[in-house]
Amino acid sequence: MKIVLAALLAFLSVKGFAQSNGPKRKLIWFDEFNYTGLPDQRKWDYETGFARNKEPQYYTRERLENARVADGKLIIQAIKESYKGANYTSASLITLGKKHFRYGRVEVRAKVTKGIGAWPAIWMLGVNRQEVKWPFCGEIDILEYVGKDSTQVYGTTHFTDKDDVYHYQTEKPVVGKPWEDYHVYAINWDKKKIEFYYDDKCYFTYDLSKADHEDYNPFRRKFYLLLNMALGREGTLGGRLDDRILPLTYEVDYVRVYK
Repeated sequence: MKIVLAALLAFLSVKGFAQSNGPKRKLIWFDEFNYTGLPDQRKWDYETGFARNKEPQYYTRERLENARVADGKLIIQAIKESYKGANYTSASLITLGKKHFRYGRVEVRAKVTKGIGAWPAIWMLGVNRQEVKWPFCGEIDILEYVGKDSTQVYGTTHFTDKDDVYHYQTEKPVVGKPWEDYHVYAINWDKKKIEFYYDDKCYFTYDLSKADHEDYNPFRRKFYLLLNMALGREGTLGGRLDDRILPLTYEVDYVRVYK
């Protein structure tokens, strides 16, 4: 009986949070990480191997050293070690094939990690990525944080139109020391715009009509969510990696998606 009551109170507190931040919203998907072990396989899948940008980390699958749930939070850890031809390992959790989203509020409370070459992110990709490739599928970066620029966080949109012209728009509010505590990183996304938030501050509004091209706009289609701890290299946004900072720990308190 106590367990049932505790679960009910937790759910009501989540619903109350949705109603206390602007208009009433319906919670449609969430992970509060109130369990122990591997991330919930009903909600999360993994990217594996060397995923993109010639980044040095190897993303592993179902490996507690790199992604685990403990003490009410998701812990993603980048480690310096030899593993399948790589010198570093980390994890990238995705909802592709599990849950896809179009419009609503996506909200993540997380604590980033400090260090030259740290590159944690909360982001979204179009579910048609395998068919049409990036960036034609569209990309929404709810959070990018890089250790070389540690006083700021980034919110960005990326896409390529049918004429193969690449477009992106980014903003990075000066926020001080985001690694010192947990912060809420969120978007409010509807048919007209995407609003990017750092805690209660809306620092960037993207007009979806900027991506209109004939009958195609990637930001009016379904996306999936990614949480990952990347490592930088020269020539990327993440920049040079000083591997003396490893291991790096990226913590996520909750993920909530509202209609």
